[in-house]
Formats: sequence, structure tokens, C-alpha cells
Amino acid sequence: MFEIFNTDAESPQDVKGLRDALLRSIKEELQIVEGGEGKHIRGIQLFITCSENEKHVYESAVYIEEPQLFKQEVQRIADDFAIDLPTGWTLEVTFADELPPEAKKLNEVHAALFIKTRQQTIHKSGTAYIRVLSGQAEKDEYEINSSSGKITIGREKKAQTADGFFRINTIAFPGDCGNECNKYISRQHAHIEWNNDAGCFMIFADEGGVPPKNKIKIKSFDDDNPVKLNSTHIGHRLKEGDQIILGETAVIEFSSSAQS
Repeated sequence: MFEIFNTDAESPQDVKGLRDALLRSIKEELQIVEGGEGKHIRGIQLFITCSENEKHVYESAVYIEEPQLFKQEVQRIADDFAIDLPTGWTLEVTFADELPPEAKKLNEVHAALFIKTRQQTIHKSGTAYIRVLSGQAEKDEYEINSSSGKITIGREKKAQTADGFFRINTIAFPGDCGNECNKYISRQHAHIEWNNDAGCFMIFADEGGVPPKNKIKIKSFDDDNPVKLNSTHIGHRLKEGDQIILGETAVIEFSSSAQS
């Protein structure tokens, strides 16, 4: 039997003790759900709201670099306690500032759990701001939210695509304004979408924003190496303060707070 259920377990302040506390709490919640809806479980969402000082301990506890290892730990517990987890169940770990109201706060740890069934899902929400730092758009700042749908970015408000249809750019950079930065922005450069599973905004390159045409580069405060988008299928998770270069010199900034 697992050592995690020994009442003399180490303090959750160390990695092993914290991992044991998390797994113990997950086991208890799974046993409750399994009694009535175990076979309907789609996945587990673990929300962590620790301080920055504790974050590295929590990241180690859930194997943040190898998430499949923590999932394997949960599966072993389920097997040991005859908890009927169906094939294909998923595990998602999210570090959040606030806990979703649907999630259940766990004892001993700064975390909450939501067990997804086929009848349930958490609808997350978010608001952010896109600020124009270089180049000239129709507005200096745009508010976007999780219900905005696809937020398109490109040169001109109304642009005709290669297939003959027209695209309306949410964040539009006029081509006739005289600003040199704007001329390197494609009519179909990029778009931003809300990812409900990850609880974040993501930016994707569109046809005109990938080589050999124009460019998209993202520079974060915590990483000196810019990320380049080279595919229309693979997006980038936007973080506070990310600066996005469109073309050569036009720059927009992603922020969770409005400009004062």
C-alpha cells in the first residue's frame, strides 16, 4: 500500500510531503465521485494557487516538466483502491490566481479539484488588453475577453483573402496612414483565441504571418529568446507583458490590466 496514507507523512512544505498530500486529497475526492459517476469521469483538473515562493515546490510535486508521471501516480492510487477510472481520462494542472467556483478546495494544500464528467465542464473566463506600442492601429488599446471569439489582426479593417472572401480584422492597422511599420503587416497576419481548457489566451499565425511571408515573434519578460511562429496550427500561450512583433517593426503588448 502507498506510504502517502501514513498519518506520519512528511510536511507538505517539502516536495514529497506535498505530493503525498495532493494525492491523498485526490484519492478521497475520487472515492466520493466514483460511488455514483465513476465510469463517467472524463478527467481531473487540479488548480493550484500557491505563492511565488512556494511555486517551485508545487511544480516539483506535480512533475510539471513530465506531467504524465503525476497522472501515473493518480492511476496507481485508483487501481489500489478499486476506483474505476475509464480509459482515456485526462489530468490537467493549472497554476491560477483564483480558484474557479466549481472546484472543491482541498485540505492541507493550496489547491482545488474539479472532476470532469461527461455531463460537466468548467467554463473559464478571462479579460486582457492589447496595447499598440509601435505602428498605428485604429485604437491604441483593445479590450478582449474569453467570449470574443477569434480576434483577428491584420492590415486594413476589411481585407480580401486568396479565396476571394473578405476578412474583417478586429485589430486593424490601416495601410494608408503613413506609418512605415504598418506596411510590413499582412492583411491576414494573426489571430488570438481563448483556450478554455488551459484558461488562457493564445496567439496563432495566419497565412500571411508565417515565412516566407511576414513574421510573428513573441518576447517575454522571463525569456531572452524570442519565440517565432512558423506554423498556422501551433499557437503560443500569451503571458503578462508579452510583446508581439508583427512583420518588421510593429509591436503590440499583451496585458491583463488596462492602461492607466
